[in-house]
Formats: sequence, C-alpha cells, structure tokens
Amino acid sequence: MVQQFSDKANVKELCMWVGLSDSVYYYRPINGKRGRKPSSFTIKSDGTIVPNDVVIQDIRKSLGREFCCYGYQNITSELHDIGYMINHKKVYRIMDENNLLLGKVIRTQGKRQFVKHRKIKANFPLEYLCIDIKYVWVAGEQRNYYLLTVIDVYTRFAIDQIFQKSIRKIDVINLFRRINNIFGIKGITIRNDNGSQFIANDVKAFLKSAFANQEFTHVATPEENSYIEAFHSIVETEVIQRFDIQSYYDGKSIFQQHRKWYNFERKHGRIGRITPYQKWLDYINLNPKINNNFDTINKTETGSAGEQPVRNNLSNDDKMEGISFDISSIYKISLLNMP
Repeated sequence: MVQQFSDKANVKELCMWVGLSDSVYYYRPINGKRGRKPSSFTIKSDGTIVPNDVVIQDIRKSLGREFCCYGYQNITSELHDIGYMINHKKVYRIMDENNLLLGKVIRTQGKRQFVKHRKIKANFPLEYLCIDIKYVWVAGEQRNYYLLTVIDVYTRFAIDQIFQKSIRKIDVINLFRRINNIFGIKGITIRNDNGSQFIANDVKAFLKSAFANQEFTHVATPEENSYIEAFHSIVETEVIQRFDIQSYYDGKSIFQQHRKWYNFERKHGRIGRITPYQKWLDYINLNPKINNNFDTINKTETGSAGEQPVRNNLSNDDKMEGISFDISSIYKISLLNMP
C-alpha cells in the first residue's frame, strides 16, 4: 500500500497512516549469518600471517598423537606454545567446522583384524605390504605436508607413495587401486595403524572387494609396523634433515628422486646389503617361470612376473614418461637403463 500511494505522499507519512514503522518498511533480509565474516588467517607472535588451513593442520597433528583427546581449551594452549596468537573462541569454531571437537569421532562398522605377530616373516615379494603416513615440514610454506608410503616387506621396495597437503580415504583407495591394476592385491596382507584414513568403511570395503587382507596394529605400538617406521627413519635422515624443502613442488621432486635412489641404488642392511630392486630380481632369478616372464617385460616393457610376486600383467601406459610416483613408470625407467 505504501508503494501504491508513494506518488501522493512521502514514505514516512504513508507509514504513519497505515501504522507501520518506517524501519520495518526499509528492512531487507540478508542471507547468511549476521555480523562480520570470520577471518581466514591467523597471526603468529613473530608477526607472520598464516592461513587457517595451516592452523587446522597443526591441530590435526596435535590430536593425531596416541591417547590425545584434547578439547578446544587444551588445543588453544598448545597453539599458544608454538607461537599462535589465537583465542579459544576461534579455536572452537575452527575445530567445530572440521569435526575435531572432543566427542566427534569416526564411527566404523565391523570388527578390525588386529595383528597377531609383531614380526612379519615374508617368503616372497607382495606377500605383505606395510603403509603409514609421515609429517613433512615445508619451510617455505610454513606448514606440514603428508608423505604416505607403501613398502613391500620381503624386498623393502617402496611400491607407491603420495605427497600431499592432506590424505583422505579416497586417496588411500586410489593408491591401492593403482597397485591392484599393476600387480593385483588378491591375497596380499596389508598392515596399517588405526589412522582415520585406514579405518574408514570405504577403504575396508574396497580392500575386501579386492580380496586383500587388512590388519591393524594395536594402539600405541608402532613397533608392530616397524618396517615402514624404519623407512621413515631413513627418510628423516637422508631427506628431511639434509634438505630445506621450500615448496610442495620442491618436496615432490626431492621425494621422487629419493624413492628412486632408495629402490634401485641404496644398499639395505636388513636384506643382505643389496638394493630392494636387486632383492626382487634375486627372487625372480630363483624361479625360472618368473624369470622367463620378466624377460618379456624387459623386451616389450609389458608383461607379468609370475603368480606370487606380480600377479597381473603390466599394461602399456601412455603416461609412462619421466619419473612419477607410479610404480609402472619406475619399472620402465629401471628396465630401460639395465646393462
């Protein structure tokens, strides 16, 4: 009605006539929450400004420790200890948005099969695989990245590796999908800890559908996964303590080169002072059938290496160029450079 007679009188008078407050007339609803938008960064005591994603990573790192069940108040104290100028209200909001508050835990279905023997006695390649994640500090970006590696227990060969800002369950599934496409993981036993990426229902369902056996270490017993822990110790000594990683791409390149060195050139004491790749070849050479199939790989760059060590044929891959985290590319590079 006010708009209908707006050409006859001003808005204030018309509102008085209809008994309507002019503030109500001018009100327009605003979508979203009221007030200022929350900041997307946090200041540290040395004056540096970091994005909230870095804060989230540091919170996850703190909560990722065994037995740590801190609420937002204790997490705020820990953030203060490492130089953050942040109040508990912001910490609560960040933890709430990322489902990190105490009590918000991952619920999984079905029983987990825990390890029965601490030490693994592997008799051939790809009988047992171990997988775990290591934090890597990237100084140039002032944040942690995640390095996930899968190693073969018999040869200590680093089968696959991921270096990313975060590692989710879909990344773990895709990693095992790659390994399955190349080798086949039917019958393989995969040992991991109780990280959220490994206990996820989708990961367990994928491994079960591929007929792989997944076993979990007991809580607070990293010695049950000592094989991958030993690999992380090597990475710490040979890479992290020696190189100043300035960016994601810098780190990715360094870990790619180190993985090639580790697999094909570095002598490993636990397997007789030979390289993991030589250990694999030694097993193949002891099995004539496997050796013949492996010769086919050497000549055609595709093929299979037997029932147990390599279960499926390697397929031609148009993307087999340069060095990548894909095991097929590493095999190709190695075979083409064999004397």
